[in-house]
Amino acid sequence: MTGLATVPPVFVLLAVALLVAVLPRRVGHGLGILATGALVPWSLSISAGVYHDVTFLGFDAVLLNVDEFSRLMGLIFGIIGAVAVLYSLASDAERVQTAFALSYVATSVGAVFAGDWLTLIFFWELMAVTSTLLVWHYGGKAVRAGFRYALLHGLGGSLLMGAILWHYSVAGTFLFTGEGIAAGPAAILAALGIGVNVGFVGLHTWLPDTYPRPHIAASVFLCVFTTKTGVYGMYRAFPDGHLLIAYMGGAMAVFGVCYALLQNDMRRLLSYHIQSQVGYMVAGVGIGSVLGVGGAFAHVFNHILYKALLFMTAGVVIYRTGEESLKKLGGLAREMPITAGAFSVAALSIAGFPGFNGFVSKGIVISASHYDFKKEALVHVGEYTGLELLLLLGGVGTFMSFIKFGYYAFFHGEHDGEVRDANRGQSVAMVVVAVLCVVYGLYDTALFSILPVDVTAASLAHPYETYTIPHVAEGVVLAVLGLVGFYATKKPLSKLGRVPDLDRIYNPAVFYGARGVVLGTIRLYGAVDRVAVRTATTATAVATHPERVAERFGANSQDDGPVTLRAGIGLSVLVLALFVAVGLILLF
Repeated sequence: MTGLATVPPVFVLLAVALLVAVLPRRVGHGLGILATGALVPWSLSISAGVYHDVTFLGFDAVLLNVDEFSRLMGLIFGIIGAVAVLYSLASDAERVQTAFALSYVATSVGAVFAGDWLTLIFFWELMAVTSTLLVWHYGGKAVRAGFRYALLHGLGGSLLMGAILWHYSVAGTFLFTGEGIAAGPAAILAALGIGVNVGFVGLHTWLPDTYPRPHIAASVFLCVFTTKTGVYGMYRAFPDGHLLIAYMGGAMAVFGVCYALLQNDMRRLLSYHIQSQVGYMVAGVGIGSVLGVGGAFAHVFNHILYKALLFMTAGVVIYRTGEESLKKLGGLAREMPITAGAFSVAALSIAGFPGFNGFVSKGIVISASHYDFKKEALVHVGEYTGLELLLLLGGVGTFMSFIKFGYYAFFHGEHDGEVRDANRGQSVAMVVVAVLCVVYGLYDTALFSILPVDVTAASLAHPYETYTIPHVAEGVVLAVLGLVGFYATKKPLSKLGRVPDLDRIYNPAVFYGARGVVLGTIRLYGAVDRVAVRTATTATAVATHPERVAERFGANSQDDGPVTLRAGIGLSVLVLALFVAVGLILLF
């Protein structure tokens, strides 16, 4: 065991989270920045291998497993964790809130460095608990949203636990073997359980319901860890991919972007885009090829950067103006140039415009859907697969959404009153991430060098090249279509209010269904209790005054005198013998 692996980073980060809760605010946040930032060199330096293999309740478990996949997750979690703590300090986050956030980071790190399903589900569930506490801490509307969040993630965790137990019954071990989860019921349960975390269509409503509610700094943490840990878990469960998972990713890309277009709340719009962008990652995992998996994890890395940056820019706007709705904003670019510039970089990155990091990773996944998925694709339109068309359509919608965001927040109209730009700490956090978005976009080899698979290998049938004429032309065409689409739909979209999602149906259904079950159970218990009490009362009366019961049922007529209930010795012995015989039969 190397010195770096002496103590798994999850325990270090949990200890730091406890200290942050009690130390002076600036000191605690500084320690949080150092601890999360240290995860970057640690992930790059530690040798691949299995560390801290232990036995728990008679089962083999691995607390720390380092390979190229977990290394990449640790690297990006460390980068964005340090930036998010800095942003929290600059955005007046309370130290207890940041402590909850760091515990959330810690449990996410524990999940991605787990070497077996038992350890993964342990930290997976702790991740749900710590993120719920982070949401609840803000109070107000975040509390009810946090309850819904906790219930849905509790359901997802229970499904994944069922999958893991079923897998153990088949494989005989909880350890990762590289073959994924067992086929059959275990695979179905795992897909649904992990599908909650990644935002499968129909299991996604916790995203836009929860992420706009808490403190602006809490949203920066929340937008990163749960869904990306989910993508990592999806790969561990399905390392060879699956057709249905790939198409679910395509559906997520389109569904999320369509609902994002209908939103006016900034953080709600960004939350739907988490589902859409994670759809590309899920599609890559579902494709299962080198390009697919490489593109999925490249997009995990890039998405964490630009999505955190988008939530930071939206947070600064809310911090300075107090407004969440795009309808109440406008013309902020003149007064908030740093924030507007950071937003522009993030928007071009998420949309996949050439020169920015999203262009690189989206291109890999789309190429995989074109070259590596043709044999499995259910739908072909000319040279395009059905999955490829879904991903391209999602790209057009992404351009439309962020043209809308930028137009109404920064470049259209004027904002009443004087508004200050981001403060120094917020500016540093945003500029650092914006620079990384450009660096990984222009120097794609820097991204390729940290991916768990080589998407440029000459041995591949179609090695990936980023800046080819067809790829650049595709990015530009998507941008033009997005611009045209926004101006074609701008007027009708501006008239829309809040558009209901699926939770409008199943939130009341769950509430009234649970209420009906509780009331039905109480009423059934009451009925049973009344019957039991009446039976006991009647039995007591019979035992106490048997002659009255006999008289009531006419055992003797009134002319026969008082009722006699005495039995002879022979009858008594017969009854006793019958009871003994029945007792012996029941015993033996």
